[in-house]
Amino acid sequence: MKNFYQLVLSVILMGQGVAQEKKDSFSLPDAINYAVKNNYTAVNASSDLEAARHKKWETTTMGLPQIDANVGYQNNFKIATNLIEIGGQQMTLQFGQYNSMDAKVTLNQLIFNGSYLVGLESAKTYLKISQNAKVKTEQEIREITTKAYGDVLLAEESITIIERNKVILEKTLNDTKQIHKNGFIEEESVERLQITLAEINSGLDYAKRMKVIATNMLKLLMGIEVDNTIVLTDKLDTLAMNQIDLALLSDTFDVKNTIDYQISNNVVESNRLLLKLEKSKALPTLGAQVNLGANTFDSRFTMFNGDQKWYNYSNLGVGLNIPLFSSFGRASKTQQAKIAFEQAKTRLVETEQKLKLQYQKAKSDFEYSVAQYGNAKNTLQLSERIEKKQQIKFKEGLSTSFEFTEAQRQLYTAQQSYLQSMVEVITKRAALEKIMTK
Repeated sequence: MKNFYQLVLSVILMGQGVAQEKKDSFSLPDAINYAVKNNYTAVNASSDLEAARHKKWETTTMGLPQIDANVGYQNNFKIATNLIEIGGQQMTLQFGQYNSMDAKVTLNQLIFNGSYLVGLESAKTYLKISQNAKVKTEQEIREITTKAYGDVLLAEESITIIERNKVILEKTLNDTKQIHKNGFIEEESVERLQITLAEINSGLDYAKRMKVIATNMLKLLMGIEVDNTIVLTDKLDTLAMNQIDLALLSDTFDVKNTIDYQISNNVVESNRLLLKLEKSKALPTLGAQVNLGANTFDSRFTMFNGDQKWYNYSNLGVGLNIPLFSSFGRASKTQQAKIAFEQAKTRLVETEQKLKLQYQKAKSDFEYSVAQYGNAKNTLQLSERIEKKQQIKFKEGLSTSFEFTEAQRQLYTAQQSYLQSMVEVITKRAALEKIMTK
């Protein structure tokens, strides 16, 4: 039996270990979709949209029937005395009861109000603003998540390449030390390689630190706790190759389909409604009220007795308010709203021109990143051949250690430039897609 419990405990502990080592794997599309749903800003944007829907209904209900119930009780400690004159003689009388209660139901209905009608339009615009804000947030999250994903892959690839360079250099350094011991090479050659190895170790340490930072940044953008472990399934070179699709450059760009233009247009619409609101304040307001109630009176508190007499009453009231003169205050507010409306239209034109310029820049940046990727790839191939030739010459004593280490540094620079060029293709493509997204 003891062995059985030990076996069960071992299985439980193994299960916990598996659970702790469980990792979430994400491709770039998976990471983007996850971030759009779980990013902290995205979650709040969804909440803002939900609040806007409730705000729209709140505004709508202002023109719907409003029903209130009211119960009031009054106790007169001392009934008020009134002075009257009858036949030339003054008399004092007290009217009323020591206890009174009133219960009524009131229905209020707005029949016409210009400001309310404008408010209904404004509620729709407010909802649209929140919807566009959510789309804008999602677009930005897609772009920055793509960049963060690329930064993690860059750090991972940098570590892989630097570690490979380190292994090769350590072997070369050991061979060089042996040649130096045999007296066929100067000590300076060994020292140069040792300096290069120290630089590689420093670069490797930096790359590992950057991987941790880049990974945590990606987790933050995706709405994942920093302590959790994630694994990226895409490879940098494969991802970059998939992004090199120049067909995107031939797609038609319509500035009016961009979310930034629509947001700016929302501002114009909002200012138009504000102008309309100020004008509507000169219109009359018409409302109606219906009261249904009952009251009772007594010298003692007998309101809840079964035989208590209650007196019913009901009435209908209609009110019309007509603004006549405001000392030109309304006219002044209307002019201010009109100026703000014209300014919003001017900013819309400015936004349109800026978006066209941004598209041209994003398109040019993407084309340039693709060209730079090709150049970096060719440069890397040339640097690899040069370094390999210099390594052979150095071992055969046909070149100096200075020439060999310079070839190595040139190779290391070319490797990093190649990795960076792939990240640039990915991020520039994301920036172009962002501005072209409808």
